[in-house]
Amino acid sequence: MKKFTISINNATDSDHNRLFLVDGSGYVFRAYYALPPMNRADGMPVNAVFGFCNMLIKLMEDRDINRTAVILDNCRFSFRNKIYHDYKANRPELPENLIKQFSLIRKATMAFNVPCIEMEGFEADDVIATYTREAVEKGWQVTILSSDKDMMQLIRPGVIIYDPMKKVRISTDQVKQKFGVFPERVVDVQALAGDCADNVPGVPSIGIKTAAQLIKQYGDLETLLGSLAYIKQPKRRQKLIQNAHLARISKQLVTLKDDIQLSEDLEDLIAHNVNVDNVISFLYDQNFKKLISRFESNFVQNSYKKVDHKNILVSSISNDVKYEIITNMEDLRLWINAAETNGIVSINIETTSLNAMRAELLGISLALAPGKACYIPLRHMNTRIYDQLKDTASFLVEEVKQVPFNEAILVLKKLFENSSVLKIVHNGKYDCLVLSRKINGEITVNPLDDVMCISYVLDGSMHGHGLDELSFLHFKHAKISFADVCGKGKKQISFAEVNLDKAAVYAAENAAMIWRLHKVLHPRLVTEHMSTVYEVLERPLIPILVDMERNGITVDPQILGDMSKDFAKRIVQRENEIYYLAGEKFNLSSHKQLGKILFDKLRLPCGKKSKAGSYSTGAKVLEIMVDKGVELADKILEYRRLTKLKSTYVDVLLTKINPETKRIHTSYSMTGVATGRLSSNHPNLQNIPVRTDDGRKIRTAFIAGPGNVLLSVDYSQIELRILADVAGLEGMRMAFNCGIDIHEQTASEVFGISLDRMTSDVRRKAKAINFGIIYGISSFGLARQLGISRIEAQGYINAYFKRFSGIIDYMLEMKRRAYEYGYVQTLFGRKIYIDAIHEKNLIKRNFGERAAINAPIQGTAADIIKRAMVRLSIALHKTNFKAKMLLQVHDELLFEVPERNVETTAALVKEVMEGAATPSLNISVPLVVKAGWGNSHGAAH
Repeated sequence: MKKFTISINNATDSDHNRLFLVDGSGYVFRAYYALPPMNRADGMPVNAVFGFCNMLIKLMEDRDINRTAVILDNCRFSFRNKIYHDYKANRPELPENLIKQFSLIRKATMAFNVPCIEMEGFEADDVIATYTREAVEKGWQVTILSSDKDMMQLIRPGVIIYDPMKKVRISTDQVKQKFGVFPERVVDVQALAGDCADNVPGVPSIGIKTAAQLIKQYGDLETLLGSLAYIKQPKRRQKLIQNAHLARISKQLVTLKDDIQLSEDLEDLIAHNVNVDNVISFLYDQNFKKLISRFESNFVQNSYKKVDHKNILVSSISNDVKYEIITNMEDLRLWINAAETNGIVSINIETTSLNAMRAELLGISLALAPGKACYIPLRHMNTRIYDQLKDTASFLVEEVKQVPFNEAILVLKKLFENSSVLKIVHNGKYDCLVLSRKINGEITVNPLDDVMCISYVLDGSMHGHGLDELSFLHFKHAKISFADVCGKGKKQISFAEVNLDKAAVYAAENAAMIWRLHKVLHPRLVTEHMSTVYEVLERPLIPILVDMERNGITVDPQILGDMSKDFAKRIVQRENEIYYLAGEKFNLSSHKQLGKILFDKLRLPCGKKSKAGSYSTGAKVLEIMVDKGVELADKILEYRRLTKLKSTYVDVLLTKINPETKRIHTSYSMTGVATGRLSSNHPNLQNIPVRTDDGRKIRTAFIAGPGNVLLSVDYSQIELRILADVAGLEGMRMAFNCGIDIHEQTASEVFGISLDRMTSDVRRKAKAINFGIIYGISSFGLARQLGISRIEAQGYINAYFKRFSGIIDYMLEMKRRAYEYGYVQTLFGRKIYIDAIHEKNLIKRNFGERAAINAPIQGTAADIIKRAMVRLSIALHKTNFKAKMLLQVHDELLFEVPERNVETTAALVKEVMEGAATPSLNISVPLVVKAGWGNSHGAAH
């Protein structure tokens, strides 16, 4: 990496000297409370550091700085405490998480090469006041970066205050608006009014407004105190007479001392040149990737220029990086031959859309080494150039020279399908799906390695796995962003319209970065013993998900349309019922208005205000009210349920039907869930509610194509089976092995009831406990779920743990591992990081402990179904059943199968899914699946 420094103009002519004084302590304090909590990977709080660094970068961007310094407080007690012992006595101790950050603030000033001044016995304000006086005497212009009202007394000709958080300049007008006087009389007003924050006493009952009136009338504090006999208001006069000594003390406290002996001479406050490497290294250590990107884009030369007739682009960030634009078949063949000789190539595609089923291929970038990459434009548009000649303006069209699409695709297809060349990708599922479409060449990429999946297997939820984030995380490099080349908002253009030089550097850098990441990440799979998780579960799943997403599922728009109309009609009915019971119309979407109706007007039970002063009207509150017989609460819950079903599911599904295929194509995220589960997006087909009749109706809209049926195969109680195995629960093991109803068996053992006397109510309670224990249910949660008292619920939980003592041992062991290592593991060895396990906040830490208990069970279930999907893909390929895997919904797989083959297909799928854990895991209880089929997803259950 080439080293750079940022040169700052250090003028010596006094007429041009400008001094910037940063109230560091004040700014850090405000940043700490203004920004949300932020922690590094090691748990170190850094939100105030982030705000401080952001301010320094902003200062460098906006100001022509000659001289500057950051001033910090270095004492809890100053000379003012000798004047008045209780000065600042009522201030609370600084938060521990803020105190921790001050050492990093000092390191930040060193990284940015900014002078940092601290003086024992004096506040930062006094240091700023002294430097300001000296600078003004030299004729310099002074800018104080602060929001502290105490600084306002320093404003005078040549001195301004700028609030960097509010981004406003504080002038004499703002001072007069706040204090009622101009800056030179601020201390007199403060002396009278006092200051609660700093425990400056002032004169009781005299506020800012009254103090300003008095000072304007008498000129200054001493004149006022010498003229008290002339005060007409008796009470005011008496207060001033009795507290004149406090007013004089207060003036000493609020007056900034501007004659202290400074530790650094004014002339030494030089805005030094900034070493880019030092800044980026510091920002990287704090994981401030956004600031790195902003810093590099503003201060690191990152221009791109042609250096020869072959359009080789050189990035000035590095001496070694060379990116080439391929515009003819001769050069393309040279690159393909080199890739085939190399045996490995990283690829990245540029498209028209993030929706893979609608995206058209615009170009492809290849990399053969970290510094050797190219971009092959295929469908870039002609660009329009604005040209102004004298008084006329015109748009000229510049021809984009690029390889003919059909010719390029033929040779690229040969490379991408060459089994002897490894293709390295990032988010390869997207690339493979785009390339597999007919419009983009019907290319099958094989074999491949996906650095996004490798990163996810290695580091899980410790960080994101996007290319930009991984680039920053592993190489301290903020790569060129999409917004850098295409813009943002209304001014954003399509990638096809981007200047080809800029497009090429962006795209080629992506391919080069993918190569670099593979070299860093792939070896870790072996050293960290994660090869099995990647090679057995994640890597082979990529082409399977590509097929599933391309297959999609047919949806009947008529059924959805009818449901939408029905829901709309019922929503109106519920609205009218609610208005009738409430006695008036109101905005049902307003929790504030609803709270007033329920608890202020109708005086219904369960009304409880939040700290903000509004009533809680969430589902939990309304459910409790329903239990108490409140009909209005029941109607509101029904209204909300119908509204959500209509707007979130039915209406959205109608808009997601692909106009070309007439099917819905969800996208599965492989890296979005810490436990390893797949998540469905755009639209989410995994969270369609199925616990109500209305929710289950939505599934009837998912239908099979002509001559086919939908086959649903679902693991039965897989998480309970895994729990029985890992916790060594003999009673549960026996029940599962003997085919006994697990909830009846649990009820029998916990409640001491024989199986032949079992009732549905007792079984229901056992079922709630069985599943609740997995997710760390509390006595309060179980009590609410079963409609019993907390004491009774706790009794059930205690009885459960007494009978199944192995669960306690398992829970303690999982928590111990999480505390010791920061993660727990599935039976396949997948690491699941528990971020909250070391939280100081008890609620968050308890959440982390519950996650540590549940994650190995849920993660193992996710691994098993992934293993089943991989094996099923192979097994179905060997048959002639023509079954297509369409959806994965948690523990269920959905297939579209020719009706004539459904029974044999179901038998095969059942066999493979039930054997997915063997021989790898050798689980001591059998896995069981249930199969069903029908013309719709609803009918298949």
